[in-house]
Amino acid sequence: MYLEHFGLAQYPFSLTPNTRYFLKLPSHLRIFEAVVASLNQPGQFCKIVGEVGTGKTMLCRKMLNALEFHKDRFVTAFIPHPILSEEALLSALADELGLEDYSGKKYRELLIHITSEILRLASTGRQVVLFIDEAQAMPEESLSAIYLLSQAQSGSKLPMQVILFGQPELDELLDRPVLRPLSNDVETSFRLPALDAAGVEAYVQHRLAKAGYSGNHMFSNNALKLLVESSGGVPRLINVLCHKALMVAFGKGDRVVDDKHIRRAIEDTESLQKKKSWSDRFFA
Repeated sequence: MYLEHFGLAQYPFSLTPNTRYFLKLPSHLRIFEAVVASLNQPGQFCKIVGEVGTGKTMLCRKMLNALEFHKDRFVTAFIPHPILSEEALLSALADELGLEDYSGKKYRELLIHITSEILRLASTGRQVVLFIDEAQAMPEESLSAIYLLSQAQSGSKLPMQVILFGQPELDELLDRPVLRPLSNDVETSFRLPALDAAGVEAYVQHRLAKAGYSGNHMFSNNALKLLVESSGGVPRLINVLCHKALMVAFGKGDRVVDDKHIRRAIEDTESLQKKKSWSDRFFA
């Protein structure tokens, strides 16, 4: 579409999480390093909360990739869509762990089967690390099943750790009385912040560079200022607006994205149009 026009090798603002575009902002890098370090700590649960589009899935995939280089110590499992019954969730986990003969097993059988595998791996010096994305959507019963698995004991070592990624509703879910034991085992907790003005500029320039752009600043100062205000520093919304603004600029034959292109992108973004204050401020 606009790749050749702007001298790009690939689309820089795709909504699909791609660890190639992970930007080591101080806030995100600090959380990444702290979570990886927590794998050697006694806590069995880690919680990472952020609003929609703040980069939780990107961070999750980055951590998964990092642990791939330490297969002698860690066995990773990833549950991306946890709106599952306890049996379905345990079946998904069994599949992630490469277990066989789990099909058709009931809840208790699955619990015993997976616990045995977790302990077997622990006996070889390997720890299971379970990543759950969108954890705020999990049924209470499914989270309780994960808690039961986490209680497996293997000497002084923890055979399994669980890292929960979720929207702020995850805090409310873990506050429910039935999940209080799990909540008490959350040793480390982080909140992903939105980007500030400097972070938005760094984010845009980083993604353009990773996509092959080597020219001068493609986005003007006015465009970046409006982008900060309209996106609220949320990476997913930044991606949406930047992609649309690049299409507008390409359609007009412009090679620099200015605030007029961002305004057109805002006009075309339904989630922003629902905010009456934005409509009043920019399009009255």
